[in-house]
Amino acid sequence: MIWYGLLVAAVAGERVAELVVARRNERWSTARGATVAGQGHYPAMVALHTGLLIACPAEVWLADRPFAPALAWPMLAVLAASQTLRWWCIHTLGPRWNTRVIVVPGLPLVTGGPYRRRWLRHPNYVAVVAEGVALPLVHTAWVTATAFTVLNAALLTVRIRCENRALTAATTSTTPAPA
Repeated sequence: MIWYGLLVAAVAGERVAELVVARRNERWSTARGATVAGQGHYPAMVALHTGLLIACPAEVWLADRPFAPALAWPMLAVLAASQTLRWWCIHTLGPRWNTRVIVVPGLPLVTGGPYRRRWLRHPNYVAVVAEGVALPLVHTAWVTATAFTVLNAALLTVRIRCENRALTAATTSTTPAPA
């Protein structure tokens, strides 16, 4: 159980690193006339992701979940892949990446890296979904995996619609972004 707590803590540390990057990127975007959308759903997103990090070890401890190697090792691989995809997205978007929906008007959509295929417009959310399933299942916390997946699906429906509207509005803007 201790190693699982350390794994969840490592993921939490990764989330803190994301927030540091997001704040830096928010300053960059704001300096270029960015607009912020979807502030209403953001607190729910923060609560859900924080809840995942708390619920994973809590379910393992309170429900005395066993470690099942046949499930754990593949889920660790999925977790590692999700982190790799997330940081590839962050790197590809550069200063335009954020945990909030912040868009600089007039900039074209990013079409490189994991965004080069138009059939997958939001690869970062694929990473979020994979992580939300894999992290709990590394230690058979199936209730947490199920609850997070259902709640996250509802939240991502709102988030993706919001982001798509913001991106469409920003990319059709006739006002170019300042350099």
